[in-house]
Amino acid sequence: MVSESRHGGSKKRYRISKRANQLSPSGIRKFFDLLASIEGVISLGVGEPDYATPWHIIESAIESLEKGQTMYTSNSGMPELRQELARYLHGHYGLDYDPNTELLITVGVSEALDLAMRAIINPGDEVIMPDPHYVAYDSCVILAGGKVVTVPTYEDDNFEISAADIEMNLTGNTRAILIGYPANPTGAVMSREKTEELTDVARHHGVLVISDEIYAKLVYGVEHVCVAALPGMRENTVLLGGFSKAYAMTGWRIGYAAAPAEIIAAMTKIHQYTMMCAPTMAQVAALEALKSGEESAAEMVEDYNRRRLFMVKGLRDIGLPCFEPKGAFYAFPSIRITGMTSEDFAEALLTEEKVAAVPGSAFGECGEGYIRCCYATSMADIEEALARMKRFVSKHRKD
Repeated sequence: MVSESRHGGSKKRYRISKRANQLSPSGIRKFFDLLASIEGVISLGVGEPDYATPWHIIESAIESLEKGQTMYTSNSGMPELRQELARYLHGHYGLDYDPNTELLITVGVSEALDLAMRAIINPGDEVIMPDPHYVAYDSCVILAGGKVVTVPTYEDDNFEISAADIEMNLTGNTRAILIGYPANPTGAVMSREKTEELTDVARHHGVLVISDEIYAKLVYGVEHVCVAALPGMRENTVLLGGFSKAYAMTGWRIGYAAAPAEIIAAMTKIHQYTMMCAPTMAQVAALEALKSGEESAAEMVEDYNRRRLFMVKGLRDIGLPCFEPKGAFYAFPSIRITGMTSEDFAEALLTEEKVAAVPGSAFGECGEGYIRCCYATSMADIEEALARMKRFVSKHRKD
């Protein structure tokens, strides 16, 4: 579109902002547009539980609706939910947060991440993160005006980000280190030793850590280390968590942030002008999950573990070397024996065998040569998907 300037010349009028133009389409969503056009697909792609939300949690929300609890809550979230969350964080990690000033209930962890970035980043600030990483990390930094600085991680190092590599990438513009362990897409879990090395660097240089711990409950035979609970890190961490994965509540869109009061206050100001508050009935459901959802969550994790072991063994048996995930619900096998790119492999697997997996390249340059397979689906579907993948790999392998 062209418009005349008052000096008689013409100039192009841009309708789309530079920041929006900087964003790449989600590598996951782009791929699933293709999936939607094919019938009979077994999906190992979408990162959500195949369980329905436990009935007692649903029932609590229904009851709240029947009582007419459909009004706005406090911007920060229901006081009783924040109080219960404070008790949860103390009981699990020994962390003490003031429910009135240091906790914020958000519309999923995605909003919490967006708020955190917009609250702390000034234009040009740098945020260090591992590669590969969850697809939204880059975009949240870019939309806040920041610059993404990636640190490669490798299967040989269990996809754990190195404190030494972080320190090499620190500059005077570094604002934060963003990590998410247990990790999407790799299933990696940071050891206590490696996490302490990372937090030592952060404290020494006065850099915030944004820790996305949405998969904290989904670990298998290893310890999840809460970053904020490490020595000296409570005041230097923005802890993000939520209910989507462990309680099978993805569609409820309910998460939280825990951080020092000044950071939560800044996040809340942005939240009140964008979301106002998280949905009331979802907050009621989250309260019920915290009070009595542990047994259901533990049962789901036990089932995911059986599927994890079955899928990893199955992938290896068909010739795809596979890193053993210790958390979340993803396997991240190498597809290099086919000589195909991650995207080509995923598209061909979908069209030829009707199995959907996500190209590893969607998660960063270090994801090239891998695909992400979600095992939060039925054992029958996993078994059939592996049979189809076996035919595919036999046909396309180069060795």
